[in-house]
Amino acid sequence: MSGHFETVPGGGAAVALDEVEVSILRSLAVQLLELIGPGDEPDGDADPLAALFAEGPSKPPSDPALRRLFPDAYADDTEELRSAAADFRRYTENDLRARKREDALAVVRALDGLTSEGPEESAVLKLTPDESRAWLGTLNDLRLTIATRLEITEDEESERLYRLPDSDPRKPMVMAYLWLGALQESLVETLMP
Repeated sequence: MSGHFETVPGGGAAVALDEVEVSILRSLAVQLLELIGPGDEPDGDADPLAALFAEGPSKPPSDPALRRLFPDAYADDTEELRSAAADFRRYTENDLRARKREDALAVVRALDGLTSEGPEESAVLKLTPDESRAWLGTLNDLRLTIATRLEITEDEESERLYRLPDSDPRKPMVMAYLWLGALQESLVETLMP
């Protein structure tokens, strides 16, 4: 089971993670939280109905990784579609950011709750179906972010990553990208009926 999700009775998934894997996953999830940002929390005395209809940004983020996490709704570059994409972003990005933050926080909290028998032992992480979906979203967001930093835009480009020499400074990020892909794939398999 180490590093591979398996289905648990009643739904959900389980995976055995060693101390290093837990540390890497937690660090990446925290970095994702920092990238996404804290969000605009309404004041405690703010009108809850007004907060529901608060508008978000209308322009795409300047960071390429954030642009990949929060893409434009319409790819065509006509004036009409740029305006429609800006409106769509204005009314949806805040909620999407909040969901991505909640998912990443669920990952951090689950990892913080793990205990192993010793430094050489793996701890078994058990996730409910809802927690599994949060993990799946965060694993996907992490892979998209790393792919952007590695300038991977197509599957064929990821093939060249296998051939990087160990001396290449991108190698640790590549290894994390490939490992997250394997984790994500095994989690998807557990969630399929």
